[in-house]
Amino acid sequence: MAGDEPHKVLQSVIVAAVHVVLSGTMIAPLGAVTSNQERQQMKSREVQLTRRPDGMPSRDDFKIVETETGDPGSGEVVVRNLWMSVDPYMRGRMRDGKSYVPPFQIGETMDGGAIGQVVASEFEGLSEGDYVLSSFGWREAFRCAGDRVKPLGELEAPPSAYLGVMGMPGMTAYTGLLGAASLQEGETVFVSGAAGAVGSAVGQIAKIKGCRVIGCAGSAAKVAYLKDDLGFDHAFDYHDGELRGQLREGAPEGLDVYFDNVGGGLLEEAISSMREFGRIALCGAISMYNASEPTPGPTNLPRAIGMGLSIRGFLVGHYSDMQEDFMRDMSSWLASGRLTYRETVMDGIESSPDAFIGLFSGANIGKMVVRLSEV
Repeated sequence: MAGDEPHKVLQSVIVAAVHVVLSGTMIAPLGAVTSNQERQQMKSREVQLTRRPDGMPSRDDFKIVETETGDPGSGEVVVRNLWMSVDPYMRGRMRDGKSYVPPFQIGETMDGGAIGQVVASEFEGLSEGDYVLSSFGWREAFRCAGDRVKPLGELEAPPSAYLGVMGMPGMTAYTGLLGAASLQEGETVFVSGAAGAVGSAVGQIAKIKGCRVIGCAGSAAKVAYLKDDLGFDHAFDYHDGELRGQLREGAPEGLDVYFDNVGGGLLEEAISSMREFGRIALCGAISMYNASEPTPGPTNLPRAIGMGLSIRGFLVGHYSDMQEDFMRDMSSWLASGRLTYRETVMDGIESSPDAFIGLFSGANIGKMVVRLSEV
């Protein structure tokens, strides 16, 4: 997979999503986004990585610098970001190693998904006030070639939704469950990290597909959210009691599908709880991302042989052919209220390191996003 493919997939998902009506309120373009004087003096605060974290990241691993965008040259645009995304996969990019996306460089501004608005344009096809998707997150504003951003048209939904349920996390849930795990009606599904952006969508899609759904999360408030708001059949705090017993209580006859966002001990216990010919979709391993030493794998993998289990890792880009189906289904489910979402919002570029670090301490319910500017 090419290094920038995840960003291309995210962009294409969001672009397709913007014409979906999620509410009756139209978000109109801002019009005169900024005055000519302000535009000429456009400044941006940006977040750079100062060192590669060893273990849990801290604020000392980041610094905020101020830059000026300058005026757009021929074929360029200047964009003011409204929202930026923080995602667990970014932790892997803080290591200096080969992966499916290139590592962040020390002393350079990081990048990630963002929704912004054009404030100046010398690029045909983009005008002041246009909403765009880019991979230029972790900064308040930027200047780039016009073909490096994706125009979103006239938004008919909250912009932040296209970094979450209608964007890459939503499509990850959809493709992982229906593609990688080949979910069938009537099956029993277990999802870890169930109160996060991906996990909460996984559980709701499985319920829509007529399945029994079990989820685990890291607090009583999150467990209540899963059961009371999202309609999970069983949910538990993985801190409480023995995991195998918790799974047995929710699925006394075993699991058909496990959607893994966590790895570690939960993966091992899920393997022990799988029914014959069960399927495991490996989406993430957030419990291992901050490990400073190699972590042991499941000790019960031989069980997968005798039980005929399928264990498949996946990236959203592996299932780009499902994008049209995802857009159709997700837009319908959201419009009808069959699927809902929550966001944890932090304000200002200065809060972005804390928002990112919070992903690993369970600070979020649903998608964690940073609001950089008011619409």
